[in-house]
Amino acid sequence: MLKKDKAPYNRSLEILPGEEAELAAKLLKINTSVTQKGITDKIINQDIFSVVELLPDTFVDLLFLDPPYNIYKKFNSGSFKIIDSVRYEEWLDSWLKKLLRLLKPDASVYVCGDWRASAAIYNTCSKYFKLQNRITWEREKGRGAKKNWKNCSEDIWFFTYSDSFTFNIEDVKVKRRVLAPYKLNGKPKDWVEDRATNYRITYPSNIWNDITVPFWSMPENTMHPTQKPEKLLAKIILASSNKGDFIFDPFLGSGTSAVTAKKLGRRFCGVELDYEYCLLAQKRLNLADSDKSIQGFHDSLFWERNTLADQRKKKK
Repeated sequence: MLKKDKAPYNRSLEILPGEEAELAAKLLKINTSVTQKGITDKIINQDIFSVVELLPDTFVDLLFLDPPYNIYKKFNSGSFKIIDSVRYEEWLDSWLKKLLRLLKPDASVYVCGDWRASAAIYNTCSKYFKLQNRITWEREKGRGAKKNWKNCSEDIWFFTYSDSFTFNIEDVKVKRRVLAPYKLNGKPKDWVEDRATNYRITYPSNIWNDITVPFWSMPENTMHPTQKPEKLLAKIILASSNKGDFIFDPFLGSGTSAVTAKKLGRRFCGVELDYEYCLLAQKRLNLADSDKSIQGFHDSLFWERNTLADQRKKKK
């Protein structure tokens, strides 16, 4: 992996000279059946199709799926090309059905996709799981299109394996600014008066517009072209798992699900074919030993985009 010259404020993570061997030594490759203990808190540097039959039964509490979308996308060592919706649905089913035996009866499943993949995701997952919701999150990034609406949203489908599942609503409350503070008998009604800014603690919806996509000035940013933000994963992990639960990600990429799981006290395992992405993921895991912060998540609350920094400035 070549180290490129960076701008002064570019904090993107990269593998430095001399780091590769130590990071690579922590990656796992398996060629025989393994126990849950053998894969706990590990990154498996292989293709999911080559290892899925070797993984243990019923160990997954939360399955996070971020497969290649049905668009052309160049990854580090390969690419995904657009196929028709029927073939994409068949591809989803080819590996999803192999993951079923890994799940606990009360497991939750989150599946990422864009608008093109919606029908395929729904049709495939509805054969095996119970649909609970569809989250839409604002992905405000990119230059736009001249002959179409700018595509700045993605979906995350929320399924469960049964009617019994974990959902910790108190762990995913949102802190929002109060734009029109209303008082009853001179006292704030359903909001908190703060000397910096007025806020309300509220329940989360299935529209997430407080997510910042990783970019060059954020220390969690990597070279991965479709990296998910840690804040996004924190919402999912806190809501649909408990401390000590097991998070599994068969398309790990640069490791956001594993890193966030570690920061939040969960067990994890991820499978990723690309060697360099695995190195980045392992480096992020090492850094999480000393830094468990998640941008936009503070004092056990999710803050609106940019409001946490604003309040800190006003209090100085």
